[in-house]
Amino acid sequence: MPLSDIEIAQQAKMQRINQVAAKLGIPEDHLEPYGHYKTKLSLAYIDSLKNRKNGKLILVTAMSPTPAGEGKTTTTVGLGDALNHIGKKAIICLREPSLGPVFGVKGGAAGGGYAQVVPMEDINLHFTGDFNAIGLANNLLSAMIDNHISHGNELGIDPRRITWKRVMDMNDRALRDIVVSLGGTANGFPREDGFDIVVASEVMAIFCLATSVKDLKERLGNIVFGYTRDNKPLRARDLKAHGAMTVLLKNQIAPNLVQTLENNPAFIHGGPFANIAHGCNSVIATQTALRLADYVVTEAGFGADLGAEKFLDIKCRKAGLMPNAGVIVATVRALKHHGGVGKEDLNKENLAALEKGLVNLERHVRNVKDVYGIPCVVSINRFIADTKAEMDLLTDRIGKLGAKVVVATHWADGGKGAAELARIVVDLCEQKSAPTFVYDDADTLWDKMKKIATKVYGATDISADTKVRARIRELQESGYGKYPVCVAKTQSSFSTDASVRGAPSGHMVNIREVRLAAGAEFVVMICGDIMTMPGLPKVPSAEKIDLTDDGKVVGLF
Repeated sequence: MPLSDIEIAQQAKMQRINQVAAKLGIPEDHLEPYGHYKTKLSLAYIDSLKNRKNGKLILVTAMSPTPAGEGKTTTTVGLGDALNHIGKKAIICLREPSLGPVFGVKGGAAGGGYAQVVPMEDINLHFTGDFNAIGLANNLLSAMIDNHISHGNELGIDPRRITWKRVMDMNDRALRDIVVSLGGTANGFPREDGFDIVVASEVMAIFCLATSVKDLKERLGNIVFGYTRDNKPLRARDLKAHGAMTVLLKNQIAPNLVQTLENNPAFIHGGPFANIAHGCNSVIATQTALRLADYVVTEAGFGADLGAEKFLDIKCRKAGLMPNAGVIVATVRALKHHGGVGKEDLNKENLAALEKGLVNLERHVRNVKDVYGIPCVVSINRFIADTKAEMDLLTDRIGKLGAKVVVATHWADGGKGAAELARIVVDLCEQKSAPTFVYDDADTLWDKMKKIATKVYGATDISADTKVRARIRELQESGYGKYPVCVAKTQSSFSTDASVRGAPSGHMVNIREVRLAAGAEFVVMICGDIMTMPGLPKVPSAEKIDLTDDGKVVGLF
């Protein structure tokens, strides 16, 4: 019986983190260790690197995700190991897992098989406390808002126009819409409120986009948390909250250094979801890695329609970065799922379903190559049930789009199993390319959303009710039209309906709600029925997670 991911991770022969850091030339004096196997880097050291030349940036993205799985994080880790295996100096940059999915639908999120980052249990659980600090900073602002109202409301906050929500790092649908301050005058003034998951917090977005502590503080101060009765925006700095929020995050903003199973360096820092936020790890981590290595492999959440688009239009636009190459991860199983096959029949050869489902991958390839302008390769995670006929069909179809297809076996074989992928990526990085944004800064918010919907999602147009249109117009006229757009929608489909597989075209993308993230400097367009506080499934992963009598964690994927 094959070992589970956690069993493989628990057998790992880890190096002390100072040894891993030494491979990058990082002096031990600039490490701020959390135990023996994980550390933060000092901000002073990070600042000392600013004049170094950047290495090559490789973006790992994927087809639209399915219950069958694709293996994007696993591929990111495997490719990083593979680049080191073929003699290149490479670092991987990942997001931190959220406890909501860990105990909900996904289990662990540190890669899989023999392409993992370790210590796996720490990474999947509390790690270095980053998410806790982000949640505390968010909720400090919430507490100060209600406290200000309770003590006379000098700023004239309209309780009906407070847009700031509390957060927690767990899926809990019961907290989506609540009433706070019940219990009489001592507890303040009752009002409607609600919780989002930490990864949807604007503080998380700010944390991942800030380039320094100074920038972090400025952005936190710019948070618009609500409005007065005459619709004047109120910011965190009006409450004098941003200084204390910065204090809570001052240590956490330094990136976390860990290692892969093959003892190669990995930065894991920040973790917004790509279906409700911008889905990338921190700018600080990525920039630091680029100054320390020749190649940096990073991932963007979910499919190339969400994560990759936001990686370019938000992260790269803000940070002045551009990827040199892209990797699109897919599996034959997932493609057959998009072709209409149920999960129970995915192990059976079905060329007709594969043909039908291939349209999903083809659109992602076209988007990455033609819309984003990034040279790319398709990496296939092969399963034992995949047949030669299925692989031949896949290779032929994708080859006609001008993209190479490679079968990678890093899940089973570690870095050496992705050596061919690594060589192709190195070649792609040397090609002349012109990565581009989906829309221009000067476009209106409405036009930015429309371009994403039509150019990336295959939609005919976008729609919104009168109230939402008025809000978009208000934001445009208030000077926020220059901001990028962050689309919150289902990750399972190009449409806003999670049940629509393949590559739908001609549909409408309806904007249900609009949120201003003035500190993060983007406008969130919430589409369809996507929730910023997910719920747990009928059988959550938490039911299988346990601690044995000898202190071993089990069931964590």
